[in-house]
Amino acid sequence: MAFQTPPTIFILLSLLTTTTTTTTTSPYLSPTTLPQNYQNMLSTFKIFIYTPNKPFTFQTPPSSNFYKFLLNSNFVTQDPEEAHLFFLPFSQPTSTRALGRLVKDVRTQLPYWNRTLGADHFFISSTGIDHSSDRNVVELKKNAVQISTFPTTSENFIPHKDVSLPPFNPDPLTLPHVPGNDTTTFLGYLKWDGQTEPALVNELKGDVDFMIESELLDHVEGVGSIRKRSSTSFSFSGSRKSKFCLFFYSGDVARMVELMGSGCVPVVIVDRPIQDLPLMDVLRWSEMGLVIGTRGGGRGLKRVLLGVGEERYEKMRELCVEASRHLVWNAEPQPMDAFHMVMYQLWLRRHTIRYARRNWV
Repeated sequence: MAFQTPPTIFILLSLLTTTTTTTTTSPYLSPTTLPQNYQNMLSTFKIFIYTPNKPFTFQTPPSSNFYKFLLNSNFVTQDPEEAHLFFLPFSQPTSTRALGRLVKDVRTQLPYWNRTLGADHFFISSTGIDHSSDRNVVELKKNAVQISTFPTTSENFIPHKDVSLPPFNPDPLTLPHVPGNDTTTFLGYLKWDGQTEPALVNELKGDVDFMIESELLDHVEGVGSIRKRSSTSFSFSGSRKSKFCLFFYSGDVARMVELMGSGCVPVVIVDRPIQDLPLMDVLRWSEMGLVIGTRGGGRGLKRVLLGVGEERYEKMRELCVEASRHLVWNAEPQPMDAFHMVMYQLWLRRHTIRYARRNWV
């Protein structure tokens, strides 16, 4: 059964319009056009799905969530002539040779790939497609829209073409975070995997303004004391007591969304520009979080955080809370949640030039 668009979508769209017209700052890149464009997507967007060689499903979320929701959505059409985009499903992992054969079969058996050389096609690859000399794989990587999980290896992700899926959280946090009150005692909170950037982490451990949670030590350090904790979960009390939540780009970012929803401003620690943040075409990430390198060490990181004024910080926190609802994977799709906003990014990529049919080999 296909998912129906709930009546509440019109209420949400009304709230979105009201919010973005009465404030000077919005979490959206295009706050005035998003409501109408989103509604147009719901009513017109159509996707044709190729039949896979054999039934399969993706094993891990969020890829499995997106695939399941897409198959049961009203976006799917059985008429390829009315489709805006074409979905190419294949199981993973798939070898480069197998991918080449798959694309070759599609181009020789049906006319749709050759009309755009794959530019109106998209596929799911959790880790992204690497470079290849195979002509068919080259077209897949360069032209088709890739949907991958965040974070994605930089060489496997092409900005402005590809889309990353918001992280999946099985138990999103719902408790509010109120910076500036008596419970906000730390400048930064970090869960450390015990491997990434140990020098920086060791430096932050010696600073009473940071709470560090370590998977190796099974305790939380901060303010000169040790707090016992579960080794399998975040210290939500620690994040709620902190203004900023720190994440290593290559580490565990799955909790970023729910901590944003609790009002903890995200700080991504990485030594290069990143362009695969979820919903990059929708959200103003530069107004909601910070990207900081490791070259300045703990002192440099702290200097940047302390340089964020209270007015700016409060606005960042508010935007994080407002934007977080668009990054949540619900048990079933809800208006403007992670599934629908990923679909919206695909809809923005629907304009491609279609050439007359040619015989390609």
